[in-house]
Amino acid sequence: MVTQPLQGIRVLDLSRILAGPWSTQQLADLGAQVIKIERPGSGDDTRHWGPPWLGDTQEAAYYLCANRGKESVAIDLADPQGQALLIELVKHCDVLVENFKVGGLKKYGLDYASLKKIKPELIYCSITGFGQDGPYAQRAGYDFMIQGMGGVMSLTGLPDDQPGGGPMKIGVAFADIFTGLYASNAILAALFQRQKTGEGAHLDLALLDVQVGVLANQALNYLTSGEVPQRLGNAHPNIVPYQAFATQDGYLILAVGNDAQFQRFCQEAGAPELASDARYTSNRSRVENREQLIPLLQPLLRQRTTDQWLQALEKIGVPCGPINTLDRVFDDPQVKHRGMQLTLSHPQAGEVQLVNNPVRINGQAVHATQAPPTLGQHTREVLQSLLDLPDEQLEALASQGCIQLDPSKPSPA
Repeated sequence: MVTQPLQGIRVLDLSRILAGPWSTQQLADLGAQVIKIERPGSGDDTRHWGPPWLGDTQEAAYYLCANRGKESVAIDLADPQGQALLIELVKHCDVLVENFKVGGLKKYGLDYASLKKIKPELIYCSITGFGQDGPYAQRAGYDFMIQGMGGVMSLTGLPDDQPGGGPMKIGVAFADIFTGLYASNAILAALFQRQKTGEGAHLDLALLDVQVGVLANQALNYLTSGEVPQRLGNAHPNIVPYQAFATQDGYLILAVGNDAQFQRFCQEAGAPELASDARYTSNRSRVENREQLIPLLQPLLRQRTTDQWLQALEKIGVPCGPINTLDRVFDDPQVKHRGMQLTLSHPQAGEVQLVNNPVRINGQAVHATQAPPTLGQHTREVLQSLLDLPDEQLEALASQGCIQLDPSKPSPA
């Protein structure tokens, strides 16, 4: 049994790449019907962002990460007939998500102002690099450049005076993924508001806004003190010791969150005097004396292996963990127990391995049961079920290049 709280909600997804698809994948996992509109012949750009590929299908892993649970309908936006089809589809949908440049859909009659006249209760979510207004509104925005502009790269990496120092991007598309999550939250809020008012809404999500919005404690460190935070590598600006340490055979993340934990760690490490030293008794004093304390802790951590530290510190309630490669992540007993690797059937490859949605509701997993669709896999069934188009008309539109039908699903004889 899979919980589907959004069952009955229909989403028209005009987005591609990552931020928009990440948002609509979340909605699909929650039970919404998500109709993914793609360009005939090529589809979402990420279908081609490989290798690696799914078996012999030429479906890129990148595409697979953000499109489970959706229905692919291939329609040419540039074709007037395609535009007419999409406008008709809007009439049957609750939500539209798009990530075109500001004003880019107006020429097709698919901008919010045009569609609001047709369906006033529509929730229309626009995702761009810089938002619908402001001096940068017309610029294209990509995750890497947004990580730089939004400050997180100035906080990530080793200090300049250390070997390998310099700004560093985060290893996944941080701004895109957070924007997708904020977008899905905003869509849910707008749907809830519509239940009370009957009115739709235009949601404006910008990657740069989101990147600034998730600077969290580092933003407040700056706004409170006026001092610009610097890169600390794996150390924490507000908690000590809270960083990676070399062990006898690898590395250990030591995440001491309070003074009692520090006292227990020092006792286990054979250095109880550090916990009673006035320079280190409180987190505030440890932060102030970081440069003196860390060199004292480093040789202590090197006395045991990572596994020995993990076992010892777990027994006394001191938070710690290894630095896993992804093979070890998916082999971790807790990750396995929580079912974070998801296997779904795939129409071409037989099956596909995906990452599960981390949300649980009443103990039940929340995830879509359908693999990321092949290009145009659902064109025929969606246009027939929602617009009641006959096979003859669909075949004619396909021959003109306006739509793409799934060749594995021929027209009924």
